[in-house]
This record gives sequence, C-alpha cells and structure tokens, in this order.
Amino acid sequence: MKKSKKLRKLLEIDKILVVPGAPNALTAILIEKTGFEAVYMSGAGTSYSMLGRPDIGLLTMSEMVMNARYIARATNIPVIADADTGYGNAINVMRTVEEFISAGVAAVHIEDQVSPKRCGHIEGKELISVEEMVGKIRAADRVRRETDPDFILIARTDARTAIGGSLDEVIKRAKKYIEAGADIIFPESPLSVDEMRILTKSIEAPLIANMVVGGKTPYLSANELQEIGYKIVIFPNSCLKYAMRAISDLLKELKVKGTDKDFIPKMYSLKETFDLLGYEEIKRFENEFLPKNR
Repeated sequence: MKKSKKLRKLLEIDKILVVPGAPNALTAILIEKTGFEAVYMSGAGTSYSMLGRPDIGLLTMSEMVMNARYIARATNIPVIADADTGYGNAINVMRTVEEFISAGVAAVHIEDQVSPKRCGHIEGKELISVEEMVGKIRAADRVRRETDPDFILIARTDARTAIGGSLDEVIKRAKKYIEAGADIIFPESPLSVDEMRILTKSIEAPLIANMVVGGKTPYLSANELQEIGYKIVIFPNSCLKYAMRAISDLLKELKVKGTDKDFIPKMYSLKETFDLLGYEEIKRFENEFLPKNR
C-alpha cells in the first residue's frame, strides 16, 4: 500500500494521530521502531541539523526534498513533510509537490507566509494574500490529482500571530483553503485552549496541533488535544532538542574528564546500533553477491 494511502487510512481511525518529528533518517527509524505510525519532517529541525541555522527560510526546496527522501526510504511509515511556503509562487508549488511525491512523502503542508518565511512561534511574520495562497493550494491539488490522488495537502495558516493577525482571520482563511482543495488545516500558534476549541468548532476539516516546546501554543497531551477536537498532533523537534541536551552534557563531561565512560550505560551499544540499522541484512547480501575469495 502506498504511504499516502496508509496515512489516509490512519486518519479514518477515530483517534488522534501522534506524529513525532525527525530531522534525519536515523531519528525516523527510532520513531518507527518505537511504534509510531507516522513521522514528521520539520523545516526547523532540518535547518538546525543540516545548516546549523534557525528556521528563517534558508533551506531550498531541493534540500528539503532530499532530506524527506532519505527519511521516507529509511522507514515504512508515512512521512508528513514541511514544505514551507512552497518555494515560490503557485507554479513553483506545482514542482514542489511533484518532487515531494516523487520522494515518497505522504503529505506536505504549505503555509501562507511571505518568503522568506519565519518560524511560526517568533515575531514578525507577514502573510501573502488569501488569493495568492488559494492559487497555491489549487495548483498543488492539480498536481496531486494527476500524480497521486491519495497524497494529502495540508494548508497551514499563520494568521493568528502574524502582523495584524487574528483568530477570525485564521477561520476565514481556513475556509477558503478548504474550498481550494486542502484536506487538512494547520492553524499555527493559537494562544489559548479557548482559541483551540473555537478553531475545532469553526473549521470543518481535520486540524493539526503543533506542540513546540516554549512556543506560543499551550503544551498539551494527545488525549487533551483529542478532547478539544484535533485530528493530528506533531511534536516537531522534541527528539532533536532532547538529543541536543544529551550531547551537550556528554561533551562537557568529556572536556573536563577526558573520558565519557560514565555515559556508556546510556548509549546504544554497537550491537544495538547494528541491529537498528539492519546490518545483518547487509551481511546476508554480502554473502550472496560478493566474491567468496575477496
């Protein structure tokens, strides 16, 4: 079954879909091995890990598609990918969607910020017009219908916390985006639980909640979000930020003591690492295909 079809099947279940974020293929493998049914590739996580820079629109479409392809190939679960603003106008969006579908991704979200965009939880965001965003969604929908009808289009709106933004603007835009062909709405950075309830009651489409540590939105559990009415919750960079802290702690110890042996019990062993990454399968291929006398 195609991963896009898998994701649609998951969304038919009467339960919120919990989707951790992965900045790379290794993290995605860990997410799948832990039992999660989908993985999210965030622009922020990709920018942090690939460029060592914040989420301010520095990545190109090709770089994001490349990372998404690595993640999709390394796992058997659907990948939801951040496609930022679509990397240009509606015509650019058409190629963007083609490339993400070719990479094996099951869904993308495209946002209504101007380019270059900014992280959804920092100040200074500006929006394109409703008409321009509707054109992007319609263009994406055209490509989806011609290439992979099961591919899921997610429209993200940053209208709540953009310059001059409001909750009413979020709802107005969401309705237009649904009419244009969006399957799911991603209302970024609502400021309270009450606002989140208003959104789920006012928008007639599945909604995504974005749990950003230290962000503008209340940090809720999956059960709490399901009760409010959300269909998907992403935890975009929790794995990466925890890994950053763990790596920093190990490096401080290594710098002071000249050894990291006290951290060894917390590390993956060599065997665990090989098992995780499928080394036994590689060995079988070597025995089958490589010369015996090498």
